Amino acid sequence: MASKKGLLPYTIEVVEDADAVTAHAGLPLVLETMRKLGVSANLDAELGLRQRNHGATDSAKSESIVLLMAAGGDCISDIDVLRADKGLQRLVGAEFPTQEVLRTFLYGFHSDKLIDEAKRRRAPGEVAYIPAETDALQGLGRVNIALTLEVARQMKLTSATLDHDASIQESHKREAMAHYKGGRGYQPAVFYWVEADQIIGDEYRDGNVPAAMENLPLMRKGFSSLPASITTYFLRGDSALYDQAVLKWLVNEDRDDGPKGFIGFSISADMSKQLRAACVALPDDAWKLVEDRANETVFAADVEFAPGDWPKDAKPLRYVAVKFIGKQLDLDGAVHIKYLAVVSNRRDMKAADLLTWHWQKAGTIEHVHDVIKNELGGAPPCGRFGANAAWFRFARLTYNVLSAMKQLALPPSMETARPKRLRFSLFSLAARITSHAGSLVMKIGRAAEQLADLVASRLRLAKLEVA
Repeated sequence: MASKKGLLPYTIEVVEDADAVTAHAGLPLVLETMRKLGVSANLDAELGLRQRNHGATDSAKSESIVLLMAAGGDCISDIDVLRADKGLQRLVGAEFPTQEVLRTFLYGFHSDKLIDEAKRRRAPGEVAYIPAETDALQGLGRVNIALTLEVARQMKLTSATLDHDASIQESHKREAMAHYKGGRGYQPAVFYWVEADQIIGDEYRDGNVPAAMENLPLMRKGFSSLPASITTYFLRGDSALYDQAVLKWLVNEDRDDGPKGFIGFSISADMSKQLRAACVALPDDAWKLVEDRANETVFAADVEFAPGDWPKDAKPLRYVAVKFIGKQLDLDGAVHIKYLAVVSNRRDMKAADLLTWHWQKAGTIEHVHDVIKNELGGAPPCGRFGANAAWFRFARLTYNVLSAMKQLALPPSMETARPKRLRFSLFSLAARITSHAGSLVMKIGRAAEQLADLVASRLRLAKLEVA
């Protein structure tokens, strides 16, 4: 064939059998991490969705979804990309499920009955509701927790800082509810364990559910899921957690459904008229410099304040006021001043240091939301609430598996790698596949292996002693 101007000098030949090569030579390491750490076995034990003794198991379907998300797939139909990689399926030892099989699998996590029950439980005049989870969805949550506990055991962790936040998932499905930003979608809430780099809890919610609605049950579950090795507990959250029930539970060291003892916390407070007045009344010498920014200067000060209905016999809360003074005048010639506040029970830190610790949450939980929504197929796949909740929980599982792989198997240079970097440098390795003495052999170029360190990663994974 004559070459055309601008095209490189090669031709394309389509063959029927292409199982001697793969474009995803590093992707099986994700599957090996799942199986080594007991994730796959737990999926079969916990989900209970498989109704026949033939066909793909619950773990096989779940593994396919995790591999799909790890590889960069955004929707169920993207499984066709992995199904087209015959070499990858040869390495995995099975054919990936079809779109229809995975879609039916996700539908198994949904229950119209639970949605109807949640609607009936609403108080008169209420619109939002949070449905109970199906048995399969609860089982998937337990699989996630079991993985997190194994990672914590391998890392020998004794401290747990849990960061809470909710985030909008945009969706144009007919069933999606309007959210406070003006669009439509869902608003899942997440608890993230900072030291373990693991999502330890999540609750899927419709877009119209207020971020402050019924967060205590999820908080109790998150703290109750931590292992017995944890001796130091912390919590950080935005104003969605500024709730009497949450605050009372946190300050009560003999709390129910959670660890006993001190939980150090910081939560963004609602700026009521009374609290703002207390901030404004502070003398100038009470404010200490926190940060000098390009457009504003930030100061902090302790302020005496208690919520109006705070019990007299409860431990007093610490309020830290924040004052932002603009460096440019407003249109009317006045200096722009803004006040915020943080409520805490930590008195071991100066006000400025407490604020810095509180603001570090922006680099943890918000990073998790960004990765899930933009790099791990976080978009809801359909209109069924339970199926979307499962898809999000599989994204959580994928995040946790990749984090475990980075910390326990990959070289230190990959410790902070985002999924897109893992795909570029590891998952998308090209390899030729042969067989020798009845075993498969993956052949990778020397330069590529030196960058990916795949051989050493598999050895580190193999040496793990799993409980």
